[in-house]
Amino acid sequence: MPIDPDPDWWRDAVVYQVYPRSFADGNGDGVGDLPGLVSRLPHLAELGVDALWISPWYRSPMADAGYDVADYRDIDPLFGTLADADKLLATAHGLGLRVIIDIVPNHCSDQHPWFRAAVAAGPGSAERGRFHFRPGGGADGDEPPNDWPSAFGGPAWTRVTGADGAPEEWYLHLFSPGQPDVNWDHPEVRAEFESILRFWFERGVDGFRIDVANLLVKQEGLPSRAPIEAAGGASPYEDRPEVHDVYRAWRRIADSYVGTRIFVGELWVGPESLKRYLRPDELHTGFNFPYLQAAWQATALRSIIDATIAQHAEVGAPPTWVLGNHDVTRVVTRYGREVTSWAEPAGRLAVPADLELGTRRARAAALLYLALPGCAYVYQGEELGLWEVEDIPAELRQDPTFFQTEGRNPGRDGCRVPLPWEADEPWFGFGATGVAEPWLPQPEAWHAYAADAQAGDPRSMLALYGDAIRLRRSIDGELTWAESSADVLRFRRGSGFECVVNFGPEPVPLPAAVELLLGSAPIPDGVLLPTDTAVWLRR
Repeated sequence: MPIDPDPDWWRDAVVYQVYPRSFADGNGDGVGDLPGLVSRLPHLAELGVDALWISPWYRSPMADAGYDVADYRDIDPLFGTLADADKLLATAHGLGLRVIIDIVPNHCSDQHPWFRAAVAAGPGSAERGRFHFRPGGGADGDEPPNDWPSAFGGPAWTRVTGADGAPEEWYLHLFSPGQPDVNWDHPEVRAEFESILRFWFERGVDGFRIDVANLLVKQEGLPSRAPIEAAGGASPYEDRPEVHDVYRAWRRIADSYVGTRIFVGELWVGPESLKRYLRPDELHTGFNFPYLQAAWQATALRSIIDATIAQHAEVGAPPTWVLGNHDVTRVVTRYGREVTSWAEPAGRLAVPADLELGTRRARAAALLYLALPGCAYVYQGEELGLWEVEDIPAELRQDPTFFQTEGRNPGRDGCRVPLPWEADEPWFGFGATGVAEPWLPQPEAWHAYAADAQAGDPRSMLALYGDAIRLRRSIDGELTWAESSADVLRFRRGSGFECVVNFGPEPVPLPAAVELLLGSAPIPDGVLLPTDTAVWLRR
């Protein structure tokens, strides 16, 4: 199946996120890898997605699961080799699947040659100019240079030790100490990342997902944020206006290649800021996190849908809808809690999840977001109906968030548990028979959720996703709302397609004289739409 030549393929694509260490293990060491991924590509082709996005595969000491990159032009041996990456690209393209890979431009690894050279070279050196090194505060320089926090807990600064063993300057890391932020005011940094883009474009990748795309540029002088924000000023390290120059340069590079090569930004910004990144000469798309964070509630979701479509229309960009990813609690668990939003991770374990309720809502949510105009991302395992694994023993956890908060935040390991492929095989077929146990434990209850257990079952979550993705190709046109009660979302697209979702506590009448295309749950009498259920209809 050849790659679709349509230059606008990305505007309505369904993209499947692969977290490689948890997707499929090809060599039996308990960790997913590229040969394992290649072996399971037929699953993605059969599911019907247009592309896959692969979380970082670069050489890394894995302080943050590969988001601490030591070499941007090589594959980590944990995952394979450059030859494996080339085979993956060729195999995926042969199946009609495009490949998007992660790029991590805000920070690298503390084992990256640039950072090792910076530490060795000492204060005031040219090597340190590629990062953010500063003298400490306080009388003895033993306090962080400013009040910026790490996203993983604690201060965003770590002090280095000089060759003589004495403590000296501090370096900035908005994430873990193993992830020093690079200095995007330095021309060598900009040139290096432009070269990295070309390296992978020339190997055949079809696009990049940009990690924390809004954090690259910092305010000159790195001032403390508390006084600025108290006075109503903008964050000194988030969403700086200068970052747009970076992405305009990147877009020129992408546009210089044959075939449409795309960028999707991880942008934790407000809606007005988001659309600035999506202007025609910058990024193609950006994740719609307000939708992901919204409560399972009709009014809230309708408001976000309306605002999203209107804001994206201003810059001619398609919305990008997403229910989950490798950083957030799985959708079945989120929707299985009676909370007003997606729940902050530190407090989520105090609220038991009703997995039956969560599954019902997740099925309805799948039909809702796949019916919306724009592109959609599916996180691995969502098509199987997997839930968050919340009982991982502390000694097996690996997310730095867990350790930097001393266990107060359980971290993100629960959504990263290896996938179940074959119900009756050891480790559910994640790796070769009789070898290493997966790097995180799989729940026994996943036996019934393995891909082969769901295959051929028209009632399964896997069938629902496959049917929805197939039918989605025939849906086009703008979204227009139809009259409904406050607990119901009902909209039409194009000539005859209609989606209805009942969020309320009681069944509601279905529209008359319509054909039922697909439902997230049975409609026993064909007349009343049950609670927490979605249907696709054709007039």
